Amino acid sequence: MPPRRQRPRESPALVAFGRQMRRLREAKDVKQEAIAHLTKVSGPQVSRIENGKKRATRAFVVAVDEYLEADGSLISLWEDLNKDGHPVPIWFDWPQVEADAAMLVCYEHSVIPGLAQTPTYALAILHGNQEAADARLQRQAILAPEGTTVAPTIVLLIDEQALHRAVGTPEIMKEQLEHLIAISRLPNVTLQVVLGSGEHDGNMGAFVVATMEDRSEVAYVETAIRGITTDNPAELSTLAHPGRPPFTGTHATDVA
Repeated sequence: MPPRRQRPRESPALVAFGRQMRRLREAKDVKQEAIAHLTKVSGPQVSRIENGKKRATRAFVVAVDEYLEADGSLISLWEDLNKDGHPVPIWFDWPQVEADAAMLVCYEHSVIPGLAQTPTYALAILHGNQEAADARLQRQAILAPEGTTVAPTIVLLIDEQALHRAVGTPEIMKEQLEHLIAISRLPNVTLQVVLGSGEHDGNMGAFVVATMEDRSEVAYVETAIRGITTDNPAELSTLAHPGRPPFTGTHATDVA
């Protein structure tokens, strides 16, 4: 059974952005309801952005900056927080994005996705780092959340190479493969094995595309140095649309 869902810690970047947005809004004596109407999001969503609990899209920030006559200061802050290498980078909040998503489409080309790893597989792939393994396993609570929380739709696209790549002992791999079959039977989970070999777009690297309740999209892309979060439309367009394999010259088969 997945561990009890725990809310990720707030991102310092989001808290800083939210506080500045609130200062600008209150200086103009503008209510949150006005921002909600302007940006076509709910009042609670605006509140969550100001409280550092939700990530704002660039379109939202541009609209609010213009409405509050902030002369681009809010946009500059948002862009600064998204810059590669910033001391408090925006990608620190990916666990929050993942926990809030209505749909997640994950592609992994070399290992089993973190959301589908067993405890022993996670510990092996993380070289025995128990704290990191525990944090990864806590994220799996979104697969089958307790209480009234609605489970997100999750599509796991796994390159067949990841199934053949040995991690840890044969017993660990056997348990992991059996676990994949088990979670594929969850009503909100679709697991597909991407078949084929050679050159295809998936060789660019692993990624996750999160579709939020307001239908906006955020992507997490893994690199050799760090993970990067983006909601740039041009960058999102290079990744798969929800529910479709992100490659040409390959096909995927469902696991049932």
